[in-house]
Amino acid sequence: MKKIYSTTIINTGGREGEVFSPDKSFSYQVTSPGPHQENKTNPEQLFAAAYSSCFNSALELVMAKQKITSKSTVKATVSLFSDEQTGFQVGVVLSVKIDDVDRETAEELVKAAHEVCPYSKATRGNISVELEVE
Repeated sequence: MKKIYSTTIINTGGREGEVFSPDKSFSYQVTSPGPHQENKTNPEQLFAAAYSSCFNSALELVMAKQKITSKSTVKATVSLFSDEQTGFQVGVVLSVKIDDVDRETAEELVKAAHEVCPYSKATRGNISVELEVE
């Protein structure tokens, strides 16, 4: 495979620390999920942001190949689960809205994007990912 991009993010302090890029162009204070804390995020929010962005880009690629120019919105809901046998797990629900496209076409586009999206490929068989079309 030909590498087309690589990035590095550093964490100090785990869930009660910070994440940042070496050049400091990306920098967030992180905390555990729970009550909102001013100017802090958590790993689940960061994953939701990354997955929704990646999936929507894959969806736009699939739509462009079919000459569909509609606007799409992807909402990723990431949940953290606790299980006595396996410890902690993450699950994702991707809710997708495509303007001016019938439901059947939207469902086909979302399924195709799920096959193309690198995050979908990385999570397949590892975590629960549910696809919803609004």
